[in-house]
Amino acid sequence: MSYYASQNDYRFRSRSSESDSSPGPSSGRVTPTGASTDTAGTSAGSSTFLSSSVSGLWGGLIRRFSSDPSGSSLTSSAHSPGSYSPNGKGRMDSAHSNGLDGVYTPPKIHRTVSPMTLPPLEPLQLNGFDLDTAADARLLTPAIAEEIRIMVPARLTIADEWNLVYSLDQDGASLATLYEKCAVYRGQRLGFVLVVKDCEGGIFGAYLSDPPHPAPKYFGTGECFLWRASVMASLPPPPSEDTTALTGRTTTISSSNNHSLLSPHTPGNSLPHPPSIRFKAFPYSGVNEYYMLCEQHFLSVGAGDGKYGLWLDDSLEKGISSTSQTFGNERLSDEGEKFGILGVEVWVIGARGV
Repeated sequence: MSYYASQNDYRFRSRSSESDSSPGPSSGRVTPTGASTDTAGTSAGSSTFLSSSVSGLWGGLIRRFSSDPSGSSLTSSAHSPGSYSPNGKGRMDSAHSNGLDGVYTPPKIHRTVSPMTLPPLEPLQLNGFDLDTAADARLLTPAIAEEIRIMVPARLTIADEWNLVYSLDQDGASLATLYEKCAVYRGQRLGFVLVVKDCEGGIFGAYLSDPPHPAPKYFGTGECFLWRASVMASLPPPPSEDTTALTGRTTTISSSNNHSLLSPHTPGNSLPHPPSIRFKAFPYSGVNEYYMLCEQHFLSVGAGDGKYGLWLDDSLEKGISSTSQTFGNERLSDEGEKFGILGVEVWVIGARGV
């Protein structure tokens, strides 16, 4: 930059000397140098000096950033700390060293599965049945409860004890009694499981985020869901199997014998094999917020377009189940949209000291 300044200063002084010694156009004499002439020359020289300085600076920047690509790449490769492997034996891929020459791709890291895993959940314990309660009157079985346990919120999954709050067989057929027994849990962050048995032996119900209670409007959260469960009968034995001791066989679900399906007996096994459970859950769809609506004369879960996902009357004798927008569920009862009720249970999850 100083080089350009000295050149411009030299040219300015040369031109000033020539203008002072050159003869005038009219008189042929040397034009005297006055104060006005000096001022004009100084202004012209200053503008020339500034323009030349800016041009020189701009040209230097252009030459700085437009150097030979081959030379710059070699220089940057030679001085780049990521161009060589850490042990100095061989060159690494330039794409892994920086992101200037291309898209940066991080090196592959071999990760192993952590040996730390979550402990298995403890088996569920269903508490609250009276000793004289018949087996067919106990609607919720451990197999169905384990299926529901998978769908409940994580904070309640670790609870290994579910307590019976209401049972139609033990407490009588009254919706008011159901509300009264659930009222003690209001204001607590617990979970509730509603279980219904229809006249054909179908088992279905709902998970409730709040205890059922009369309210003037819908309540609950998106944790609610509807569910249904059915018992899959065992397949018939193969032709080569000895069926002399077989007392019963079916390939369909028996409505009156859901909990006592028979299977072939073998000399080493005197007990029947446990039946398989087909479980379906219908979580919150997000269409509306009609989770729960309870009044003195009915209890409902899910609604939309004038239909209820599950509806029970105040005498717990009749119910309705239709496809609801809240959960997008199918009909829960095989009897149809309207069904008769044989049993109702309400269970609480997460309660202590009950």
